[in-house]
Amino acid sequence: LRRVRASARNMSQLIEAMLRLSRLTRGELSRVSVNLSVLATHIAEELKKAEPGRRVEFIIADGLTAEGDRTMLNAVIDNLMRNAWKFTGNNPRAKIEVGSCRKDGKKTFFVRDDGAGFDMNYVSQMFMPFQRLPPASALPGIGIGLATVQRVIPRHGGTLCAGGEVGDGAPFYFTVNE
Repeated sequence: LRRVRASARNMSQLIEAMLRLSRLTRGELSRVSVNLSVLATHIAEELKKAEPGRRVEFIIADGLTAEGDRTMLNAVIDNLMRNAWKFTGNNPRAKIEVGSCRKDGKKTFFVRDDGAGFDMNYVSQMFMPFQRLPPASALPGIGIGLATVQRVIPRHGGTLCAGGEVGDGAPFYFTVNE
């Protein structure tokens, strides 16, 4: 009975996640100037409150702005930061950085961490819904966060890519067409 109840709860979470993903990525795109630094700071505060015992240094650059849909860009930053939070869980003094750089002449935003990292052989799978790469299967979540990011960024005319190495953290880079 416990297994059936746990399976039903898991199925409910999966259905709810798919509905949220669908609603988010089908909505009308309303472009405004979005301060990603403010969004990231708010998310960092939420994460710290949720687990006050964790020692995580957040480095959030000032003045990160992008033209795009506020709700969708918030989902991007939220999912990338929560992913970094999750994968730095075994690091006693973790670091999560949100910033920007220039890549190929374009303003490129990033969220990077010094957590578990991942095997680049699986990079094409990690943005697919419900795909959980090792060691993610041992961590909480249902595998919809990066799929959400992968759907939002192209709607903004941007690109998304990831790097990483097992045991050496992971950077996620994205652009938006302004």
